[in-house]
Amino acid sequence: MIKAGMTGGIGSGKTVICQVFGMLGVPVYHADDEAKKLYDTSETIRNKMVALLGEKIYDGPHLNRGKLAAMIFSDRELLEQVNSIVHPEVAERFLVWCQDHVQSRYVIQESAILFESDLYRIMDVYITVTAPVSLRMNRIMARPGMSEALASKIMENQMPDDIKTGRSHFVIENDDHHLVIPQVLKIHDSLMTSEKSGN
Repeated sequence: MIKAGMTGGIGSGKTVICQVFGMLGVPVYHADDEAKKLYDTSETIRNKMVALLGEKIYDGPHLNRGKLAAMIFSDRELLEQVNSIVHPEVAERFLVWCQDHVQSRYVIQESAILFESDLYRIMDVYITVTAPVSLRMNRIMARPGMSEALASKIMENQMPDDIKTGRSHFVIENDDHHLVIPQVLKIHDSLMTSEKSGN
């Protein structure tokens, strides 16, 4: 089984791309969603987060995501510390999840910070979804509770597209000019026929 990591900056549309792969029968693991669950359900992660950021980072059983975003996207070092708390467990969960899909030719893990969090180390193939910054900003601003200032901070803390695409085996241009489905089908065909078996 090939483990394919899919990444892209905020607003690039990687979640929609993953839905297309899902329609082709490809199992998709959403690392960012898994991380959100773990913040609320893992006692180990909660204890580490409280030790790092204080009790007020939680509202009862739930992480205060707004407060966390305001803190980490203004402090790159703090952002890296938080990532180092949650992402090793996300990676472990992914590998367990892969055992449930061993009959699949390939699986995809979607992660906004695939390279930044070192999740790429357990992948065989990298896919990056790109889109112009102006289009990404329009998509982001359509999200509830998002401000332009916060969106800009998040973008600033993510690896630039040119670095991600330079490290990727495949690139999908999701810019409203290139058709997405043919790009997805080309990657799908390549991975389905690849001699690489993964780990």
